[in-house]
Amino acid sequence: MAVYTFGETFDQSLLAGTSCAFGVFDGLHRGHRFLLERAIATSDSPTSKSMAITFDIDPDEVFHPERLKKLMRNADRIEELAALGVDDVLVLPFTPQLFSSAPLEFLEHLFSQGAPAHMHVGSDFRFGARAAGTVETLKRWGAEVGCQIHAHDLISADGKPITATRIRLLLLDCKVKEAAELLGRPYALRETVQRGRGEGAGFGFATANLQVKPHDRVLGEGVYAAYAIVDGVRYKAAVSVGVSPTFEATSSANVEVHILDFAGDLVDRPITVEFIEFLRPMIKFDSTEELIATVNGNIQWVRDNL
Repeated sequence: MAVYTFGETFDQSLLAGTSCAFGVFDGLHRGHRFLLERAIATSDSPTSKSMAITFDIDPDEVFHPERLKKLMRNADRIEELAALGVDDVLVLPFTPQLFSSAPLEFLEHLFSQGAPAHMHVGSDFRFGARAAGTVETLKRWGAEVGCQIHAHDLISADGKPITATRIRLLLLDCKVKEAAELLGRPYALRETVQRGRGEGAGFGFATANLQVKPHDRVLGEGVYAAYAIVDGVRYKAAVSVGVSPTFEATSSANVEVHILDFAGDLVDRPITVEFIEFLRPMIKFDSTEELIATVNGNIQWVRDNL
């Protein structure tokens, strides 16, 4: 497996005859994984490789940054793509030249040294300037160059589409279990721990404090049961998402992770948090005693139920 970046030094002849899945792949949900599985299945000759083709950023980072919410950071998305069984991953830098190209110009530029034998996309796939290219555009081009286009309806067991947008809306509504069904795994957040206020330790529940950037904040505010992964070890955790009304005047962290049965300094270290169950909304407590009792109750629920 190799990860290539499209550019002047990339050998475009490597694309000829491949079986590829093409998309942004934010979240790498069940639908995306199905596309990758089909690309692998149709790489059916000794000389045909399977390939995932994606962009280095989500195009909405350019076109709609004010409303962008992402399920995965770009580097994590590409790293996980490379671990899902395809032979190669091709990353397209989302340059002004690329996103201003008409659909056919885009395809001719990308596949100038030979077209894939198979291309798998979602049935709502769009590409090229102003997203003018559709599956029908692909099929007309494919018929001319000998590329078989496979457009798939990516739907869940309830008959509804599996899309990153649908998953984001579920997460915003704190429905982490329903989102996990569509993702095929729990929604996870990977961040580096920052130094926090220190109040938690004084109350008896120290937290790892995360400052998540706005476009990575997809979860609705509240307290969650979760797992925290530190150096490959999975621990139970109670996690507060959003700034607690009790500490809104002093807090800079927007995710606070209390890791059960863990001792050690995590500042400046990366952790991954897997969200399993929504426990309660944010509450402004009338007293410190009420805060401590409620948080300890949340921690006990995690200990007993995860």
